[in-house]
Amino acid sequence: MGSFNSCTYLDVVPDGVSKLENAFTMRNQAQKFLYTCYSYMPKEGQLSSDPGLLGGDELWNLENANLPAFGFAAFNIARGLQNSSSPLIDHWGGLYIALRDCNIFLDNINNVADLQAWERDQWIAEVKFLKAYYHFYLVKMYGPVPIIRKNLPIDAGIEEVKVQRNTVDECFSYIVELLDEAIPVLPSSVRNPNEELGRITKAIAVSFKAKVLVTAASPVFNGNTDQASLMNKDGRQLFNQTKEVSKWEKALVACEQAIQLCENELGMKLYTYPGNPQFNLSAVTLQELTLRNAFAEKWNDDIIWANTQSVHNFTQQVSVPRFDPRYPDIPILKNLIGAPIKVAEQFYTKNGIPLADDKTLIYNNRYDIQNVGAAYRRYMREGAQTINMHFDREPRFYAYLGFDTGIWYGEGIFNDANPTTLYAVAARRGQSNQKRGSDDGPITGYYIKKYVHFQNTTLSATSYSMVSYPWPLIRLSDLFLLYAEAANEAGDNELNRSKAIVYLNKVRNRAGIPNVEDAWTNYSLNPNKFRSQNGLRQIIHQERLNELAFEGHRYWDIRRWKTAPEYYNLPIQAWDLTQSAPQDFYRKVLIAKQTFTTKDYFWPIRLSNLTVNNNLVQNVGW
Repeated sequence: MGSFNSCTYLDVVPDGVSKLENAFTMRNQAQKFLYTCYSYMPKEGQLSSDPGLLGGDELWNLENANLPAFGFAAFNIARGLQNSSSPLIDHWGGLYIALRDCNIFLDNINNVADLQAWERDQWIAEVKFLKAYYHFYLVKMYGPVPIIRKNLPIDAGIEEVKVQRNTVDECFSYIVELLDEAIPVLPSSVRNPNEELGRITKAIAVSFKAKVLVTAASPVFNGNTDQASLMNKDGRQLFNQTKEVSKWEKALVACEQAIQLCENELGMKLYTYPGNPQFNLSAVTLQELTLRNAFAEKWNDDIIWANTQSVHNFTQQVSVPRFDPRYPDIPILKNLIGAPIKVAEQFYTKNGIPLADDKTLIYNNRYDIQNVGAAYRRYMREGAQTINMHFDREPRFYAYLGFDTGIWYGEGIFNDANPTTLYAVAARRGQSNQKRGSDDGPITGYYIKKYVHFQNTTLSATSYSMVSYPWPLIRLSDLFLLYAEAANEAGDNELNRSKAIVYLNKVRNRAGIPNVEDAWTNYSLNPNKFRSQNGLRQIIHQERLNELAFEGHRYWDIRRWKTAPEYYNLPIQAWDLTQSAPQDFYRKVLIAKQTFTTKDYFWPIRLSNLTVNNNLVQNVGW
């Protein structure tokens, strides 16, 4: 595979195995090689290396902090510092190594004598899935890429290894081909949850296939005329230039099949917090824990697939304020990330519609100061002052974000009978959670509560106990929203819109907001918005941004929708964290302006790779 990197032919060998042929002489050695194939999965949820988090506009980092252990690769993408000589978070070489090792496994697994046939077939299916996943990750980063069906022989000539990029359609067809081969063989669920959670199952594969086909049908890959100039050296065009609705129809079928298996056959359902037998928790707290735990409670009913190689502690540490008054300076709880104001404004009102569309509110008064009365004491500290924008918002706003005066359930206090005993964020100057300097936040005034498990507790001046969880890659609510999107795009008719709304409403009902029809008809300045394909498209898009906020989806979604410029054109703003009085604190401060052009939809291919293989062509704009 010399065209992709200069590494040796076998970089990752199972422990204790000195030669490749020995890796497949016994079951236990072959199993180690299987786990090697898994080991290449990108670490979603890692702030330093997941572009879906700090690489976009949904989270912001302290730009001047001296944090070498934290790293800035993803954040530098957000700051416009991507380059082609040394691309940031460059998975090109690593994932092609992964594909090579997957092929080694597939070429040799039949040599293992003490492996039962059913287990061999299952392992083969798992590795075929991994090949599909690694190809997909490359495609969503780089666009059309060279497909690796088989490894080239050791004695392949120089010209033989100088492969060209396949077309986008060929890439997606091969990914689906691999999934279709794997799905019938995979078990519906893991046989031994204590040892195998995170291993690929049929539920994961069919749900991932749905995501793949929705992506293939999306505007960035389906009739993308902005990429018309991207051609191989032989003049072969790599992006199709005509939008095909049939791709959405295939995506809809895949979504239906995934829902049939997950919801109907396996009995999966949107997570609901069961309550705490020790306390009679309020409806507000129960709703918050339903939404927080749907993401942060490992292996709950909502989780279809989670990455067990990306388990989260650090992400929680840098998201939570220092609440415990006994330990106001606990060093491991530096706040390093925050959500820009525009993301906080994105969440719906309690009526389930955007702030600007809710006819019961005066949108231009959203930054006016208001006292927190008793009716809102479960959301904000009673008697405090904050802005109108923090009142009467949807439950996901309060479950996903911490903000000045906002109640933060948990952190060692679990009885909510008296809300005054619960912690509340105090982020203004002179308060306990004030900004502390260039290496300690808050950054924008909005903390990411969603990341923090409610059972975490400060134990001492140096110790913070955390409930870890593997990063969710696909949740049931994600699948439902993919279905809604595919149904709406598959045909501009009332039947398809009604299909979409059914699954939109499932997600909205769990989120504690009205059905689409009721919300827009009764509360919106645009009451008929959901009745048109374009209007419902906008509703579905915003529902994904709200439901899946801070999970790494927004970064990729706004790219596949080809709507990224309109989001990046909105500035990154924070509240004036240096102020103590509410009327001064709630003044917008510009942190950064971002730009987004056609070239930013895809990663540049490293220049050295183009030098080694002159058959590769660079992406547009790089």
